[in-house]
Amino acid sequence: MMKDVLPGVKQFDLTGKVAIVTGGSKGLGLAMAAGLASAGANLVLVSRNADECEKAAQELAQDFGVKAIGFAADITKQEQTEAMATAAIDTFGRIDILINSAGINIRGPIDELTLDEFTAVMDINVTGTWLSSKAVIPVMKQAGRGSIINLASTLGLVGLSNRTPYTASKGAVVQMTRALALELAPFNINVNAICPGPFLTAMNVPIADTEEGKKFVVGATALGRWGELREIQGAAIFLASDAATYMVGSMLTVDGGWTAR
Repeated sequence: MMKDVLPGVKQFDLTGKVAIVTGGSKGLGLAMAAGLASAGANLVLVSRNADECEKAAQELAQDFGVKAIGFAADITKQEQTEAMATAAIDTFGRIDILINSAGINIRGPIDELTLDEFTAVMDINVTGTWLSSKAVIPVMKQAGRGSIINLASTLGLVGLSNRTPYTASKGAVVQMTRALALELAPFNINVNAICPGPFLTAMNVPIADTEEGKKFVVGATALGRWGELREIQGAAIFLASDAATYMVGSMLTVDGGWTAR
């Protein structure tokens, strides 16, 4: 056996760790939360809808035998992200993982979009990510460890027409991830991002059967199909686990080969 491989160490085991997942009541957020729960993590699921996140928490706790709570918060409000972190500490006594998954997408040509629509996307996707990270960082610094996983997008790496609010927001998340990774590495806090490609979430249902969806989204992937929600889980488990301790400021694409072309 190689001397650097420790026998008996389960690198992907999250038993006893606590993860906050914003946008955790549905879509990719819920899928990633389920992935972490399958590896043993306890959960705080956050969304604006109290009933949705509490129901999702109960179901994951029952399905995977972990502890989970729902917490209603608007992540664009600093006092609410701080309350989110406090709830996690009050319930579990620690915060090991944060997944910033809450996000929205408003599509359209720039001359048909309003400033309010652009601002709404930036507020949730960028400001919400920043505030949620800011809320948990003091706890992680005190513990001397932690993992922050941001949900960027392939559209933070490449462009697509009629997506100026979303691409701008996800490009900002990519750069925020890199800057924050450098800032927090000395504290043993790893910051990385997952860049999903075309997953058939509720956000993407409106374009699934359109010419654009078929040609410029699904048709551009090497696999020629939408991603299934379960296919995001491995990336989340990996970045949250001890297997990713040397991952700093990385953009992990999960896109069916879209950006490989």
